[in-house]
Amino acid sequence: MELIEVYVREVTRRLPEKMRNDIALELRSTIEDMLPDDYTEDNVKQALEKLGNPATLAAQYRDRPMHLIGPKFYDIYISILKLTLTIVSIVVLSLFIIEKVASLSNGDTLSLLTITSFIGEAIWIVLEAAIQSFFWVTLVFIILERTISPNIHVPLTLSGTPWKPDDLDNIPNIPLKKAIKTSEIGAGLLWTVIWAVVYFRATHLIGIYESREGQSGLEFVTPVFQHDILLSYWPLISLLIVLELLLLAYKAKLRQWTFKLAITNTVVQIVGVIGFIIIVSNPNLVNPEFVTYFSQLLDNSQDNLSSTLSWIYGIIVASVIVTSLIDCYTGFRKAKIK
Repeated sequence: MELIEVYVREVTRRLPEKMRNDIALELRSTIEDMLPDDYTEDNVKQALEKLGNPATLAAQYRDRPMHLIGPKFYDIYISILKLTLTIVSIVVLSLFIIEKVASLSNGDTLSLLTITSFIGEAIWIVLEAAIQSFFWVTLVFIILERTISPNIHVPLTLSGTPWKPDDLDNIPNIPLKKAIKTSEIGAGLLWTVIWAVVYFRATHLIGIYESREGQSGLEFVTPVFQHDILLSYWPLISLLIVLELLLLAYKAKLRQWTFKLAITNTVVQIVGVIGFIIIVSNPNLVNPEFVTYFSQLLDNSQDNLSSTLSWIYGIIVASVIVTSLIDCYTGFRKAKIK
């Protein structure tokens, strides 16, 4: 009997005060029904082993989960957590890039040491935002787990109701290789932000860096492009940014590759390549100081250097065209998938 009383006490001490007497009576009765008339200590231990851990049994009486997030909300939790982490990371990183690059004034230079510092700061900010998002999303679901329909133990759908076959009618039948992931759209948005920011601040970012005595890191010496010439194409760049954003919005709406989307993507790619060629074909785009610096560095004439730069331009343009063709082909190939 001593073992029975200890077991009952171990169960009831984990319960609210008002429940303890009733549960204790019920539990003693249950244990006695499990024992033979002339029971031994071994019989008691076998009966208690069948009832299980007192903490688990107490949780069953309290009808409260012993986990933070159970199967009822787990699938929804993971889906919302992934979506939240993706959106927050992209937004935070985009705002950070815009703020840091836009803060550069005309007299500022950007050394590699500063760039390394920016990258480290960006990683920390994204990591901090991800931890905050993880905490608050998890906290909300812990509260939901313990407040909404505690008697329901089956997994719930995003609508908050148990799954039923009719829910399949609301799920589009999209092959995985044809589907457009949220991360793909997010990466496209982040890439658009990066190249747009780099374009408008190119004269502070893209140039010659060199190490000087008495200074740590590398110092920005001269930009590759002429500031006024490069920024004179801002209407074209703005058009490309708008087209990219519209394409991403179209992808987000369809969530799968179709022939219309593949054609739209091809149009955007063609406009982008044409715009790129127009800009890099401007003979006054490159900063003369950059050409002079390199010709002195390489002990070469400016004519020979200009010829070398033309080859480099050709390789870059060819790479952009090939990359765009691959992107267009990939879109049509995915659109054919049934």
